Amino acid sequence: MSDRRKVLIGGAGAVGVAAAGAVGWRVWRDREPASPPATDGQDHLLWRNWSGVQSSYPATRAAPGDEGELVQLLKTAQGPIRPVGAGHSFTALVPTAGTLLTLDRMNGITSHDKDKLQATVRAGTRLGELGAQLAAIGQEMPNLPDVNKQSLAGALSTGTHGTGHGLKALHGEVLSFRLATPSGEVLECSRDSHPEVYNAARVGLGAFGVLTEVTLQNRPLARVLKRVEARPFEELCAAWPKLVEQHRNAEFYTIPFTGMTALIIADPTDRPVQPRGPDTDTETLMSLKLLRDVLGYLPPVRKAIARTLISQMPPEEMVDESWKLLSNERPVRFNEMEFHLPFDAQIPALKEVVAAIETHRNDVFFPIEARVIEPDDAWLSPFYGRRTGSIAVHAYYKDDYVSLFELIEPILRRHDGRPHWGKLNTLTSKDFAALYPRWKEAMAVRRALDPQGRMLNPYLKKVFDA
Repeated sequence: MSDRRKVLIGGAGAVGVAAAGAVGWRVWRDREPASPPATDGQDHLLWRNWSGVQSSYPATRAAPGDEGELVQLLKTAQGPIRPVGAGHSFTALVPTAGTLLTLDRMNGITSHDKDKLQATVRAGTRLGELGAQLAAIGQEMPNLPDVNKQSLAGALSTGTHGTGHGLKALHGEVLSFRLATPSGEVLECSRDSHPEVYNAARVGLGAFGVLTEVTLQNRPLARVLKRVEARPFEELCAAWPKLVEQHRNAEFYTIPFTGMTALIIADPTDRPVQPRGPDTDTETLMSLKLLRDVLGYLPPVRKAIARTLISQMPPEEMVDESWKLLSNERPVRFNEMEFHLPFDAQIPALKEVVAAIETHRNDVFFPIEARVIEPDDAWLSPFYGRRTGSIAVHAYYKDDYVSLFELIEPILRRHDGRPHWGKLNTLTSKDFAALYPRWKEAMAVRRALDPQGRMLNPYLKKVFDA
């Protein structure tokens, strides 16, 4: 067991033993949420997303093996036709009573250019698998998200991102893509070919058609030094702009009711490989939950103990190829809201979020994630035209996320935030039209490609006002 695990788990365990009687009511509350029936009245099987908050009973499930099969399917499939990757989005992008379409059989690298560091990849490829495949040809994606279970198509279509100085979201490195439209036409899209579709559908929510192949601009395979260290919240907030400029990758998690953060940085290195050890994040998270369970009714005591314990955690360092270090395992389920704000508004908004949680929601124990993303020009990108600081708020899947997000969303919106397309929010087409300068043009492209709305489920009809 690592030193940091011993410190936090040991300290929290001691508190738990001393106050075990205080958690009885939590045991009753900490129950598994009820699951929908496995089938509906027509024997259609249940589909649920990763967190369990979205579900449906598709009439048809399809898994084409190649582009030709997909094209034939799109011509006749029962709508709404909804592509699904890993089901890691929290918004209702996927649920359909019509056709659920997976690209899992359409995976792998089809070609690459060694000199240009480019690779063409089938859209169903999972990010976790793609890292190893690119490494085998001496390439890596410039950036990766916190979780790498998503399909490439799903990650691009929702504006999935990582963090770092000079680094764009994943779709910012897309040179071209092939899109199968609802009519069965296949378009090769780039800045020079069907540029309006390229601009509109790079972040397309699976509503313009189905991505089949994507050509990525990559970088040479490289090794990074990743460091995780605890820092006081106010200290880190003051240093954040400088930290972003100093490191290739920088992000931090602020932990409510502790006054502390976990800073995570990564930089190129020639140091020998020092592999990451066993996962410690899950044990740490559950220790924070134990502190919540025991001392949630005494926030000052909870904060004093947690701050002391976290401050004692020694820094951790690891060295390896970046695709092995930038993404993480997240086995503990949660629901999430994430907004992307102008970078200068990120820290002021984050301080308001933390204050609101510590004033009104002493049940929160999940850390809040802060990252930075460079601008791009995809019309529906949350990062369109501005450097962005993101704020992601999480709720344990057994806890009440609705009222938490109702508390937080007005703060993030007041700071001109744009929601992550795959994370929970209450915005409608009118709100999006005000947030995205090229919204009208993107909607015109979508209607031209899918005039009958066969790709739209009820949620997306609200998003696109269709």
